[in-house]
Amino acid sequence: MQLCHTSAATSAVFDDPNLVSSAGLVPVLALARSAGLQELAQKHLSVPTDKGANAGLKVSSLVAGMVAGADSIDDMALLRHGGTGRVFVGAYAPSTLGSFLRAFSFGHVRQLDAVASRFLGRLAAQTPLVQVSDAVQERVMIDIDDTIIEVHGYAKQGSGYGYSGVRGLNALLATVSTKTSAPVIAAQRLRKGSCGSPRGAKRLVADALKTAKQSSSGSNPRPLVRADSAFYGAEIVNAVLRGGADVSVTVRLDKRVKASISSIPDDAWTPIEYTDAVFDETTSTWVSRAEVAEVVFTAFTSKKMADQVPGRLVVRRIPDLNPGAKNGQDTLFDTWRFHAFFTTTDPEVADTVAADKTHRGHAIIEQVHADLKASALAHLPSGKFNANAAWLVLAAMAFNLTRAAATLAGPALAKATTATIRRKLIAVPARIASSARRVTLHLPTAWPWQDAWLQLFAHSHGPPLTAAN
Repeated sequence: MQLCHTSAATSAVFDDPNLVSSAGLVPVLALARSAGLQELAQKHLSVPTDKGANAGLKVSSLVAGMVAGADSIDDMALLRHGGTGRVFVGAYAPSTLGSFLRAFSFGHVRQLDAVASRFLGRLAAQTPLVQVSDAVQERVMIDIDDTIIEVHGYAKQGSGYGYSGVRGLNALLATVSTKTSAPVIAAQRLRKGSCGSPRGAKRLVADALKTAKQSSSGSNPRPLVRADSAFYGAEIVNAVLRGGADVSVTVRLDKRVKASISSIPDDAWTPIEYTDAVFDETTSTWVSRAEVAEVVFTAFTSKKMADQVPGRLVVRRIPDLNPGAKNGQDTLFDTWRFHAFFTTTDPEVADTVAADKTHRGHAIIEQVHADLKASALAHLPSGKFNANAAWLVLAAMAFNLTRAAATLAGPALAKATTATIRRKLIAVPARIASSARRVTLHLPTAWPWQDAWLQLFAHSHGPPLTAAN
């Protein structure tokens, strides 16, 4: 590809009042309206003074900006260009939206959490966001993990150095997914950068389970909550069980766990093959073979009887290709390296091999972290902690809305990343024309994803009229 004219024969002028850069916002915001985003925010948010006036419109503006690619307050100006005023109303100036967020207290952030939970439930009622099949008794997977959002300077309230050694704020997320549907965010919480991973996870688990039940339907098995070893604690595990779910959580290789592993007989190990080779960072080698076994295990025996949890300790071992480096471990670990997790799943629902494969699927939440950091969470835009906490909730709502739109557009985009969805469905330029009080969007001819865009538009507005030649 090359320019068809020389630079001397090319010019550019920003003078067309009828163009919009993100025509995909039209069906997406129609979907948000039908799911009651503005109504829910107006009802549940009570931000004081004039800063909190018209909360529904302001929340809708912030979510729309994030869907279109905004990752800072100033970027919200992309909602106020060209012909956007002819298809949208109530697009507030960035300064107004910034003042709105800075007026948030912790209580207002929790109100926004309630809006996000209800909004996801309504989206799931209109779109197959959390698809479950009664025929195969498919389980809903809830994954919990945290991530550090890097910040710079000392003006950010709550920022600090946590376990990663990076200065930032800590975002704790819970996602909901199934085998046939991509993950959506069921609960979120912003914490100080220096806090430990499990802080606040007990409450987050309860919120996520409640939202997951609202977002899925059918007589399916108990949901499964997956987490890494940072969340292996009596409070969190018992909160999961009280919420009506099973748990699958990585355990630390302490003395008691090592003793349980050593009790597994040699003939109890079942060889498994990874679908693809896995790169082992410890030994800098590719591993394609492993064995699994399990043993009956009661977690938290040092706690009182009511807090102890019976279940299964599922262990995966892989060849240790560097047996000379003992790292203080005894002979049990000379030939094999062990990875163990605790689960309360009934063996009839998932045997040893199935339980191990299911647990490894927990890594899906890392993709959500990366997706958010490549879009609305590229920055935390305010110096105020509560404003950034509200920004995280809005980013989660924008993520879920984008995923819902992609699901309606067809299976090809149902599991795509936010950047891909935005490129194919949202950031489509259009020219606005009016005739007989009807607004028509003229989009590019031969747009490669025209059918997906029209399918989304038809769901929100009905099928578009065919232009006469």
